[in-house]
Amino acid sequence: MKKIGILFGKERSFPMAFIEEVNKRQVDGIMAEPVLIDKVVQGAADEYTVIVDRISQDVPFYRAFLKNAAICGTAVINNPFWWSADEKFFNNCLAVKIGVPVPKTVILPSHELPPDTSNESFSNLVYPMDWKGIFDYVGFPAYMKPFAGGGWKNVYKLHDMDDFFQKHKETGQLVMLLQEEIIFEEYYRCYCIGGKYVRIMGYEPRNPHHLRYTHNFTPSAERLQLMEDIVLRLNQFLGYDFNTVELAVRDGIPYAIDFCNPAPDADLPSVGEENFNWVVETAATYAIERALAHQPHRDNLTWGEYLKRSVTKQLLSH
Repeated sequence: MKKIGILFGKERSFPMAFIEEVNKRQVDGIMAEPVLIDKVVQGAADEYTVIVDRISQDVPFYRAFLKNAAICGTAVINNPFWWSADEKFFNNCLAVKIGVPVPKTVILPSHELPPDTSNESFSNLVYPMDWKGIFDYVGFPAYMKPFAGGGWKNVYKLHDMDDFFQKHKETGQLVMLLQEEIIFEEYYRCYCIGGKYVRIMGYEPRNPHHLRYTHNFTPSAERLQLMEDIVLRLNQFLGYDFNTVELAVRDGIPYAIDFCNPAPDADLPSVGEENFNWVVETAATYAIERALAHQPHRDNLTWGEYLKRSVTKQLLSH
């Protein structure tokens, strides 16, 4: 029996619906259940053929469990090794290199020194930094947000240089991004599953949370195709099996605003019934595909084009 497990936290609607959807299809030799962990022994974790990860970003113990499972051959959705290394600034850098429009962005050292460091630890850092050059590049209004992590935690809208310096003091030891504000005419949140299944959802982030999928956007077929191409390109290069990409359209150009959401919101009250049904059914389809394609005692993870091409170049250079 090939078991598909789902690892989750306090959410209930998506995990339970996902399990029900997989099992009701009655694919021979495949079943789904919540992941159950009673011990984690090094190099021994072959109970699950596929694990859908919804929580390890917040629980280091779970992340270690998933890496152990992956090295034993489990197909983990998403790749826990890549997810552990990934962050928003790198994603923006990659987007620039593959031709995806993104807001002008710089990364900033933390306002307070990290633990176990002193001023001498930063002898390579010019201070004061070239604030004028930074502000001229990004412009105002701008957003400041952590370079890693998700959600709207520690996000600031900044109106001018004085506002920046005041708010930056509040960020403590967080490493922050300073990012151009994209004043948009339309906004979309796009699920991408398996690097091939895309659902483009109109989204209004300026609305209260429960009304954010209420909108009046009517994109043309050409714009829908352009957005789908961007979503697929980003996820295929990053190597995410399950992610969302947020696109803000300014002057007809979709800018990728946030595309590092490997445990994206899929709660029924939040995303609405139609979007919820799509993500449940598509995630089940993809997890079953991965279970059927699984090869025991092999690497069954997804690796993005960025890493695969880098490895290929290294091999060819030798």
